[in-house]
Amino acid sequence: MPETLKMGLTSATLVKRYPRWINTHGTYMIFSRKYTVLSGHYSLNAPHLLAARCTSKPGTIIWARGAKRKTILTLEELPQGTLPLDPLPSDLEPTYPPVIQQARTNMDRFPICVVLTRVGGFYELYFEHAEEVGPLLSLKVSQRKAGHGTVAMAGFPFYQLDRMLRILVQEHHKYVAISEEYPNEVKGKLGGLMFDRRISRIITPGTLIDEKFLDAYDNNYLLALSTPELLAEASMDGLDEILSQPIGLAWLDLSTGDFFTQQSTMADLGADIARIGPREAVVSDKYQEKNESYVVRRLEEDKIFITYYPEPPPLKKPVDTWKEMLESPVPRQKKSDFSKLEIQAGTHLLHYVKAQLPGLSVKLQPPIKRFAKDIMGIDSNSMRSLEIKQTIRDRVSKGSLMHTIKRTVTKSGTRLLSSWLSSPITCLTTIEDRLDIVEFFYHNGALRDDIIALLQRTHDSQRLAQRFSIGRGSADDLLSLARTIELTRSIQTRLSSEAADGSSLQRLLSRLRILIKLAKTIISSIDEEGLILQQKIEESETAKLAAMAEAAVNIGNGLAEPAVNAKQTAWERKEMDTSGYYEGKSGIFRADPWLMSRSASPTLTKLHTKLDTLFKKKQELTGELREELGVTSLTLKWASGQGHFCHVKGKDMKATSMKFPELVSIGSSKTTKSFQHPAWTELGLKIEQTRLQVRTEEQVVFRKLRNEVINSLVALRHNGAVLDELDIATSFATLAHEKNLTRPILNEGSRYKIIGGRHPMVEDGLWEQGRTFIPNDCIIGALERLWLITGPNMAGKSTFLRQNALISILAQVGCFVPADHAEIGLVDQVFSRVGSADNLFRDQSTFMVEMLETANILRKATSKSFVIIDELGRGTAPMEGSAIAFACLTHLYKVNKSRTLFATHFHDVADWTLPYKKVGYYCTDVKEHEGGGFTFVHKLRKGVNSNSHALIVARLAGIPEKTIEMAEEHLRRTQG
Repeated sequence: MPETLKMGLTSATLVKRYPRWINTHGTYMIFSRKYTVLSGHYSLNAPHLLAARCTSKPGTIIWARGAKRKTILTLEELPQGTLPLDPLPSDLEPTYPPVIQQARTNMDRFPICVVLTRVGGFYELYFEHAEEVGPLLSLKVSQRKAGHGTVAMAGFPFYQLDRMLRILVQEHHKYVAISEEYPNEVKGKLGGLMFDRRISRIITPGTLIDEKFLDAYDNNYLLALSTPELLAEASMDGLDEILSQPIGLAWLDLSTGDFFTQQSTMADLGADIARIGPREAVVSDKYQEKNESYVVRRLEEDKIFITYYPEPPPLKKPVDTWKEMLESPVPRQKKSDFSKLEIQAGTHLLHYVKAQLPGLSVKLQPPIKRFAKDIMGIDSNSMRSLEIKQTIRDRVSKGSLMHTIKRTVTKSGTRLLSSWLSSPITCLTTIEDRLDIVEFFYHNGALRDDIIALLQRTHDSQRLAQRFSIGRGSADDLLSLARTIELTRSIQTRLSSEAADGSSLQRLLSRLRILIKLAKTIISSIDEEGLILQQKIEESETAKLAAMAEAAVNIGNGLAEPAVNAKQTAWERKEMDTSGYYEGKSGIFRADPWLMSRSASPTLTKLHTKLDTLFKKKQELTGELREELGVTSLTLKWASGQGHFCHVKGKDMKATSMKFPELVSIGSSKTTKSFQHPAWTELGLKIEQTRLQVRTEEQVVFRKLRNEVINSLVALRHNGAVLDELDIATSFATLAHEKNLTRPILNEGSRYKIIGGRHPMVEDGLWEQGRTFIPNDCIIGALERLWLITGPNMAGKSTFLRQNALISILAQVGCFVPADHAEIGLVDQVFSRVGSADNLFRDQSTFMVEMLETANILRKATSKSFVIIDELGRGTAPMEGSAIAFACLTHLYKVNKSRTLFATHFHDVADWTLPYKKVGYYCTDVKEHEGGGFTFVHKLRKGVNSNSHALIVARLAGIPEKTIEMAEEHLRRTQG
C-alpha cells in the first residue's frame, strides 16, 4: 500500500484496490459524508468515502468530500494513533431459518420450560428439547438442515396438544411454554415474516384452565405460601420455634375463578395442604437452596409440585393491585380483614399467574377469607388413614368415602362435595341449614327426582363462565350457559311452590338471579344448525389430519401408506362456490356454516338478504350462460388459485371452444374444461365481499354476547353455587334412602353418642359379598371421655375406630349418618393414628413415623377434638412400647382431655389406667367352636380381652401348621 493515498477515490475503488489492507489495518481513517469516523468493519454507507494517511510532512492531513472540495487540518485536530477496532469474532454465530430462530429465542427467554412452537397445523420442538422430550412423547426425532449444520426437531399435529400436555405436565411435571403464531403486517416491497411466534402461556400443574385432561370432578388449586424471613433459614432442628410461626396462604383455581386466603401456622400447614389439595405450590425463591427447610420438606412429603418464584417488591397498597385480575374489587371494609402474610401470599400468587399467562386476561372472584376456627381440622395423616378421598393400599377413588357417598349428578356439584369432605364446618347454624334441606328432599321423593332430572341437563356453568372471563369461550359454550339459565329458572319455579317461607331451602333459592333475558338473547342469536355443521366439519378435518400424520409415520417407518377412505373425504373434495353452499348431484348443500342467525342483528339481516339476492342472481346467470353458450352442463364455481370460473364437461367442451374461442381457458382434462367469464367474475367478487361482511358482523355479535356474559359473571357464579348445593342436598337425600341413614343431632356440648353405628365403606364391601355389617354403639362424654379397646386382630377394632371418626365428618358436612341414632357435640379437629409405613426418602422408620404422628396429636388436640389411636408403640420392644402407649394415653386423658378411642394389644395399659375414672374398657372377641372352628365377635362388650388370639389369625393367614404348633408350644412354656 502506498504511503499516501490519492484524493478523490470513490469507496468502491478504494475497497477494490485495497480490500485486505482496509480490513486489517487501523491506521487509515475512513470518513462518511457526515464526517463521522467509522470504527470496526468497513461499510459502504456513502457514495464517496475517502481515506488518507499521514504524509511524510508531519502535522497535516488532507481529505476531501466530493471531487471538487478539500480541507486541510492540522494533525492535532484529529485523534492520534491507531483507531480502536472491535475484534473480529473467532466463531460466527450459526444462522437459522426464521421459524427455528424464533424457537431458539423463546427457548433462551424461558430456559426452564419445554417450548412447543406452532408451525401451521403442528407443534414442533427443536434443539435439545426435541432430543430430551421427543422420546417421552413417543415422537420420532429427526435432523433438519439449518444454516451451517443440522438441528434436532420433532413434532405432532395440533389436535394432539392436550394429550401431550397431559404427559408433560401431569406425568413428568414439566413446565411447558406454548408459542403461538401471530400474523405480521407485510413490510416493504419484499414483505416480511408471515408470522411472529410468541409465548402465549406457560402451563404448569396449577395453571390449567380448560384443557381436556383437566379433572372435571375435582378442583385444580394453585397455592402460594408467605412465611417470615426466619423460616427461610430454619430446619428441623428448631422445630418448636418453627411450628409456632404464622404463615399466609392464598390459593385459586384458574378453571373456576375461585380465590381464597387464610392465616395459619406452620403447625397446621399439613392439615391445610390436605384440605386444599393443591396441584402446585408457589414459594419464594429464597427457599430454592434451602432443601432442608421445614416448608420445603412439608411440601415434598405431601408430594406437592413446588415452583420457586421471586416475591414481588413491597407495595404501599398491595390489595389495590389485585383489582385488575378480579371481576370486582375487594370491598373497602374487607381489606382490613386480610393479614399481612395473607396479602403477601395473594400478591405473590397473582404475580405468578400473570407471568404464566402473558397472552390472557384473567378475571377471578374476589378473595374469600377462610378462618381456621370455622373448619374441622383433618391433617394429611388422618385424611389418608380414614380414606376420605382415596384408599390407603391402592390410592384409588373406588373404596374411599368420596366414592361411597357420591350421588351427585353434576361435575361442579361433585367438586363442591369433594371440598366439603376435605373441610367439614364447625358453624352449627350452617350445618343445620344443610341438614334441613336434605331432610326436605328426603321426605319429598317425587320432587327430589324431578330436581335431579333437571340438574342432570345443566352444564358446568362455573367453568364455562371462567372461560369467557379469560377471553375464551365458543358459541357452543354460550348455548350451554343459556340452556343452564333456562333450567335454573325451571328449578326455581318447581321448588318455590314447595319451599316454606323462612325455610333453609327458601333462603337458598333467594340467592338465585335468573338471567332469562341473556338466555333468550343467546338462543335467538346463535344458529344451532350451523353450529352442528361446523362441528362436523372440524371433526372431519381432524380425522383427515390424523390420517395424514399416520401416513407420514408409516412412510417414515417403511410401512405402506394407508388407503384414504373415499367416502370420508368425498364431500370435502367438492369444490365450494362463494355463496356458502356446495353443489352436488342431489342438490345444493349448506357449507361454510354461519354461527349466528340471520336475525341476530339488523346488519346481519340486511347482509343475508343481500347474499340471498346475489345467490339468486348466480342461479339466473347460470341459466343465462347455459342458454347463451348452448351448454347444459355449465356450472359456476370457485377454487383456490383459480378464482371464479365456469365449468363444463362432456360434449359441451367442444361446443364451447368452437362457438366462443375468445373465452380464456384456465384448465381442461379429457372430460372437463374450465374457463373464466367476466359476468361470473364480477358477481362472484360481490358474493365474496358480502360473505366476508357477514363473517365480520358475526364476530361483532359474538363479542357483544361474550361481553354480556362477562358483565353477568357474578350472577352466573352465584347461580352455579346454588345449583351445586342443591345437587349435594338431593344426592345426600338419595343416599339416606339407599343406605338407611339417620339425621344427626348436633350441639355445642362434648357428648358423642352413636347407637348402631356402621362403617360406610366396609358396609358397602360386605353388601357386595352378600354379608351384613355388625353395628356398634359408642357413647363418649361426661362419664367416659376415653375408651380403651382391646381384643383380637381381625375382630373389627380398627373398623370401629374409623367409623366413628367418619360419622363425625359426615355429620359436620351436613349429611345423614350411618347409625340408628347420632348425637354429636361439635368437633374442632379429627386425629387418626391408625396404621403406619416407613418413609425411606426421609430416613424415617415405621416407628419414627408413628411417633411423629402421635407427637402432632399431643401438641394440637383440644377438649373438642376427636382422636382415634390404634396399636400405639407396636414398632418397638413390648416393654418400651407399652410404656409409651400408657404415657400418651395419660397425656390425652389429663392434658388434651379429648374424646378418644384408644385400641391396644398392650393389656398392661388397662391395669395401669384403672385409677382414671373417666376411662371405659371395651373389647371384641373370638368365639371358638368344637372341632377347632372359630368366629370373630365384632360386637363390642364391656371389659378387657387379654387374649389377642394371634395364633388363630396366623392360621387363617396360611402359616404352616408345624409353625403354628411350635408357637403354641413356646407360648405354653412361656406362660407356665
